[in-house]
Amino acid sequence: MSRSKVAILRTSPATVLRDYHSLLNLAGYQDVIAKDADTALKVNISWHFFYPGSSTTPWQLEGVIGAMKADGYNPDLMHACHNRTVVIDAHLGERENKQVNVVEAHGLRNLHLYEGEEWMPVGDAVGDLTRKFLCLNEVYPGGFMIPRRFIGENIIHLPTVKTHIFTTTTGAMKNAFGGLLNERRHWTHPVIHETLVDLLMIQKKIHRGVFAVMDGTFAGDGPGPRCMVPHVKNVILASSDQVAIDAVAAKLMGMDPLSIKFIRLAHDLGLGCGDPREIEIVGDLDAAKENWQFTGPFKKMTFASRMQHKIYWGPLKGPIEWSLKTVLAPWAYLASVMYHDSFWYPFIAKTQMQQVLGSEWGRLFRNWEALTPDANGFPAVGDQAPELQLTGWNAFKTSLGILATCVKEAPEFSNRKRKIVRAS
Repeated sequence: MSRSKVAILRTSPATVLRDYHSLLNLAGYQDVIAKDADTALKVNISWHFFYPGSSTTPWQLEGVIGAMKADGYNPDLMHACHNRTVVIDAHLGERENKQVNVVEAHGLRNLHLYEGEEWMPVGDAVGDLTRKFLCLNEVYPGGFMIPRRFIGENIIHLPTVKTHIFTTTTGAMKNAFGGLLNERRHWTHPVIHETLVDLLMIQKKIHRGVFAVMDGTFAGDGPGPRCMVPHVKNVILASSDQVAIDAVAAKLMGMDPLSIKFIRLAHDLGLGCGDPREIEIVGDLDAAKENWQFTGPFKKMTFASRMQHKIYWGPLKGPIEWSLKTVLAPWAYLASVMYHDSFWYPFIAKTQMQQVLGSEWGRLFRNWEALTPDANGFPAVGDQAPELQLTGWNAFKTSLGILATCVKEAPEFSNRKRKIVRAS
């Protein structure tokens, strides 16, 4: 068995497109991503508002698409892929994070998995593999559905380097969470680490090739994936081993990867390598040795994250957690939107991200639509830091619309029926 490999490079706006092209080939993506199969570019939207480090960056998406086209991949066989959660508006998110700008500029298909896509029972897709699941059979005793289009597709995950209040860190393995499970995926939160391992098993079974490209130009510390402290770190990573890339990212953040449960479980089951000592690093070896000494997600938790921990793993589990599997569940969706979108982002976020908005990456984001790159990247990014429109009262007003959508789209209330496609 070949040794797991993770590519890492330092980058800058002036070289970011060239660097992404080099990164993908250093990691051997052409050996994994077949050119004759459809490829889903699994975009990460951890917040529909722009917040540095939280979601797939436009230069990350641009770099991957440009590299694939330069290497002979057919754009007609590539598409951006989005999931939805009951608290994240993917359509707002792809606009606010300027991901849709990139997709439209390249003329790619832009697919939202919850809109007109067929879903099928997981058992029909993976057969006896369900017997090996660590937890999903107990969480969903009646089974669950996965997107029909994933069968035989390549998938390239596009996460960022950041912490997470449930899983300590989040990256390649967590990026499959939204795409493979339906809106009731909050049922898995008490066993979230085991869930990520089960989902990796599924991916290895259904996809033609699985690859991850992680952006660490901005990186997030603290109670992620939203209310973080963003930092400029200027690194990008790629690997065909989802466990290994998450392990390397965790090590960069100053954590022991094998102490993180989902990485340890996947490593012990042979689904990838979670031990940095056994991972081959290619590219910038000095960058891989950095220790950013992040404090992690648990030392300075927000009110919302503290309450979530009490509900899923603490004293409120008995009195409250049961309600999240009933028609009463929308109370939790509304509480999340009210805290994060109506309070935290309008009144705290701007101060929290101010120090990185003036960086070259912040200015690249602000001026994205007006800039023309050369073969390497963006030689000039402008002088002005982003003037975000959706802050303060503008963000608060937008959050009211999100609240309404949250109730409308809650699976407990929605009457929409997905087509069940039986595998032949």
